[in-house]
Amino acid sequence: MTRGSSTSQRQKEPASGQDGRLLGDEPAEIIHLAVRENRSYLMEHESKEILEGAGIATTGHLVARSEDEALALCEKTGFPVAMKIVSPDVVHKSDAGGVRLNLQSADEARKAYRAMMDTFKYQHIEGITIQRMAAPGIEAIIGVTRDPSFGPLIMFGLGGVFVEVLRDVSFRILPITEKDAAEMIEEIRGSDILKGYRGRPVDLQSLRRLLLKISRLVDENPEIHELDLNPLFLYPDGYVAVDARMFVREPAQPEGAAATGAKSLHDLFYPKSIAVIGASDVKGKLGANVFCNLVSHGYPGKLYPINPGKETVMGVRAYKSIRDVPDPVDLAIVIVPAKAAEAAIADCCAKGVRFVVVEAAGFAESGKEGKDAQARIEAVIRKHGCRVLGPNCSGVINTHHNMVQSIGLLGDLKKGNVGMVAQAGVYAAGILTGLSNVLDFGIVATIGNKMDINETDILEYLSNDNHISVIVMYMEDIRSGKRFVDVASRAAVRKPVIVLKSGRTEAGKKAVSSHTASLAGDDEVNSAAFRQSGVIRARDNEHLFALTRAFSKQPVPKGNGVMVITYTGSLGVAATDMLYLSGMRLAELEPYFQQRLKNALPDYASVGNPIDCSFSMTPGQVKKLIEIGVESNDVQSFIVVLQGEILGSFVDVMKSVNYKEKPAVCVVACKEFMIHDVVRMEQAGFPVYSTAEMAAEALGQMYAYGVRRRNAITDSIARRLTKDTLSVDDVPVRLRLIDSKDIGLWTDFVNSCSPKSLWLRFLSPFSATPERAQRFCNVNPEEEVALVAEARTGDQYKFLGIARLIKNKRCEGEAEYAVIISDSWQNKSLGITLSEQCIELAKKEGYKTIRAETLQENYAMIRIFRRCAFNFDGKDENMVSMTLNLS
Repeated sequence: MTRGSSTSQRQKEPASGQDGRLLGDEPAEIIHLAVRENRSYLMEHESKEILEGAGIATTGHLVARSEDEALALCEKTGFPVAMKIVSPDVVHKSDAGGVRLNLQSADEARKAYRAMMDTFKYQHIEGITIQRMAAPGIEAIIGVTRDPSFGPLIMFGLGGVFVEVLRDVSFRILPITEKDAAEMIEEIRGSDILKGYRGRPVDLQSLRRLLLKISRLVDENPEIHELDLNPLFLYPDGYVAVDARMFVREPAQPEGAAATGAKSLHDLFYPKSIAVIGASDVKGKLGANVFCNLVSHGYPGKLYPINPGKETVMGVRAYKSIRDVPDPVDLAIVIVPAKAAEAAIADCCAKGVRFVVVEAAGFAESGKEGKDAQARIEAVIRKHGCRVLGPNCSGVINTHHNMVQSIGLLGDLKKGNVGMVAQAGVYAAGILTGLSNVLDFGIVATIGNKMDINETDILEYLSNDNHISVIVMYMEDIRSGKRFVDVASRAAVRKPVIVLKSGRTEAGKKAVSSHTASLAGDDEVNSAAFRQSGVIRARDNEHLFALTRAFSKQPVPKGNGVMVITYTGSLGVAATDMLYLSGMRLAELEPYFQQRLKNALPDYASVGNPIDCSFSMTPGQVKKLIEIGVESNDVQSFIVVLQGEILGSFVDVMKSVNYKEKPAVCVVACKEFMIHDVVRMEQAGFPVYSTAEMAAEALGQMYAYGVRRRNAITDSIARRLTKDTLSVDDVPVRLRLIDSKDIGLWTDFVNSCSPKSLWLRFLSPFSATPERAQRFCNVNPEEEVALVAEARTGDQYKFLGIARLIKNKRCEGEAEYAVIISDSWQNKSLGITLSEQCIELAKKEGYKTIRAETLQENYAMIRIFRRCAFNFDGKDENMVSMTLNLS
């Protein structure tokens, strides 16, 4: 009996019903059959049947049950052929001797068949697959495995038998987007091979589609636990999956949604009343530390110390039990031994307390007895709907609410913009104390054993707290990984998220079935999740807070050109190396500014970039150089290398410059030994690093984050377009957002417009200079939206019109509108159509009002505004003002 099919090579979309194909075998049927037979491993012909049903090209899966049938299929397929054993007992066929390749004749095929049947005579054999030999191509691997926290993962890399040695692979959490697929291909070290290094490039578009098909297949069939396509041959005109392996099992229960949304955690961070169970006034007791912190930092709400042996604690009336408190309590802090904590938490639930912070230890972290106690508490809080932070944590600090719950006594804290989530209590005690001189925290939340509230819950809340502009996380493990990726992806668009994840190394490897699973170690999975969600991963604590200081004190660079000012050439060279490794570059100053630099420096100083002032560097010099750089279009950030012994003399000068939202960071070699002036510089808002390399890396991370954020916002806006193609006067017109790569198209468009059209749009003579091209194409989507209409002319697109919405920073919900149409498309319907689409986009972006101005003589534009229902506010000598209310 022959089962299966033999598909053609290099297909992008294999046809259905090919020669010998077993029609009607849906993936679910094949999978359910395997489950009924108690098999976790699908044989190759079954795996390929599923793949081909998903539109994925394979080398086919004809199965012979006898020697004669095998020879007949070889003749039918055409030599050379490959023969592979089909057995549920043989997983790694090549290693076991179950693959024979490049068989050139019937005689070779007969010998191979007999040899394999003899080799596997003690295994259950379903048959032998006959496949035509695939043409040589670049060997790749695509695989899927499942992580206990993150769920299904997809892997791509260079494949073959050495895949586990080369480890040139990338991962993403499923499902993936087109952007994810493209990034996976780009991330591997061998990406240049795929692009044609020493050979023809492979079909990258087909490869991206293949990754998306695998993603969809696994998403629609959750029983697929692991999958390997290895090898996968990549060609200039397609691909073919040569071997396929799948493992199936009953799907796990879908991960539940968060118990509550971010807003519901508000009273955890801004409670109006707090009870401290275990409060004390005995110096040295943790209950005394917690209550003292609340009192000394001026907590504005009501405090209720709970201590059965005290009438008052630190002058505040005490209660024997939280049940005795006559008023409602928003939050309770439990700082009593674990055995007493159970009853205390039950009392809190009975009282109707919404949030309980358990700072007591002795639970799941301490053994079976503690785990059992923690499980009992979980059952109680689930029943009553109470939320718990901890146990084994150090509470919450919110400087914007004058609330410090830490078990470590803390001095004065400034109100800051950094939000921290930490699994370890020391981040709300010793580490916080040490950092308070150079970092201002807004919220610090320690989560301990995270019995209930976890890192993702806090991350979601911080992403919506307007006091917080940078989020920092220390995590030892991640629960509900898929939800973390979802929440972190949204949070990272709003503000930078920097994570230190400990446990990067693995003590050992479990035996695994697939290549993909063996490559998907915990650290690889975590790194993939962070990349996919836009999270910045820190190497260690020093790196974590080095990046945090930069993000919290300075704006994100709008471009990658950097001016380096130094007193020693060697540190300038060190900065240069790391800049280029970090995606930055040395800025190229315009000739006019180079002359100004020369005038500001002594004859012996270097006026190139890096600018080496030598040891004669003065504060006045540095100020002049920065001010020159600020005016240059190519300079978007600064690294200033300063002498430590005279650092103090530069603080006021650095503060006095108007940087025009261009970031500046400082380098002071051996800064640890000049800490007083370093702290002054940090408090002035300038991060100080011991090495030029760290300063350059910090700027690189900031710039990369800015690019990712702008791209994410731009993609989000683009998805809100009502239409992306339409017909204008019977001409197909494409609408899209302008892009930084459009400089050539924009320049051609401006050059095609008449001087009068440009005058009417810009109210002055206008030409397409390189500086203007950068300004009008490199749009910040948080401040401006530029929508272009373009049509194909020959084999190229050309701009027909450009409409812009520019956010009014002084008036919330208001935007200024402007539009320009090429001369040949004026007095047609394009201006109205483009304006209508832009107005619809403005509504979706949340704008309430659009304002516009134009010259009285611009009759065509006035007609467009009238058609779009603008109200005319008035006229002056030359101008007409109009308003469109969208609410």
